[in-house]
Amino acid sequence: MRLGFAILYGLLPFLCVAARFQKAGKFDQFHPKFTSNPPMSLDDASYERITAAPRDYTVVVLLTALEARFGCQLCRDFQLEWDVVGRSWVRGDKKGDSRLLLGTLDFADGRGTFQKLMLQTAPIMMLFPPTTGPNANPKSQAIRYDFTTGAQSAEQVNDWIIRHLPAGPRPPIHRPVDYVRLITVTTAILGLVSFFSVAAPYIIPVIQNRNLWAAISLITILLFISGHMFNHIRKVPYVSGDGKGGISYFAGGFSNQFGLETQIVAAMYGTLSFATIALALKVPRMVDPRRQQIAVVVWGGVVFVMYSFLLSVFRVKNGGYPFHLPPF
Repeated sequence: MRLGFAILYGLLPFLCVAARFQKAGKFDQFHPKFTSNPPMSLDDASYERITAAPRDYTVVVLLTALEARFGCQLCRDFQLEWDVVGRSWVRGDKKGDSRLLLGTLDFADGRGTFQKLMLQTAPIMMLFPPTTGPNANPKSQAIRYDFTTGAQSAEQVNDWIIRHLPAGPRPPIHRPVDYVRLITVTTAILGLVSFFSVAAPYIIPVIQNRNLWAAISLITILLFISGHMFNHIRKVPYVSGDGKGGISYFAGGFSNQFGLETQIVAAMYGTLSFATIALALKVPRMVDPRRQQIAVVVWGGVVFVMYSFLLSVFRVKNGGYPFHLPPF
């Protein structure tokens, strides 16, 4: 009799532990694993057990294929965001008041599950709502997340999960500090500051040069008044045939033009501008009267010829224009 009581007292602690383990639900068994390494890794057996009814908790499982031999770049890109979601929930809901579990089932560990669900693509995210308790969902079918638009951010996935959860904690997404990016940006800023400090005596005079800005302004003006933006908007052809086996460089009418026509008009305007600037600024500074006279004749002739050519082009655009200048 005493021997029986002694054996009973010896087995009592083990019976208490077994009873406590039996009393604990699946959520209490999986939650420590989730908090230790979020989101927790699953295999075929643990997936079946965590998603099996009855469930008094919500579980979200990402079915993915991370190994390089599967060639799923979307899986590898999204895994980083999925890890951020898992760590954010553990950080904001350490006690598990939301009764939410997040898990990852890789194809290498859950080939049987992929075959059972007849999945041909990855990643697939499935949310299993609770089937028992006050927050039980009468429709116990899993809800799938749509990846058709490509990789999703942690914020988008977190908002989707929250929409399917009952009232409770709503931890925000907390991203860890990217020290590599911080150091890279800081180094780049310091490098740029150092470069400008050393190169400022050489760069500032160039930036403050009036001739440079005058040239940039003149090129920009000539580019846009010649019809450059019209070509980009209308997608006009570069040249066109004239119907006689030749090439037409100018399109008739004011609502049409060719790409080469724009370049020719810009070149004419540029030549006229350069000749006018030379007559106004360069020629008066010449000391030799003979050279000055020759320069006036030359640049004046350039203006006359180019203006004559410009009028001939205008007559092509407007057939009713009556005036012209020789030689065109």
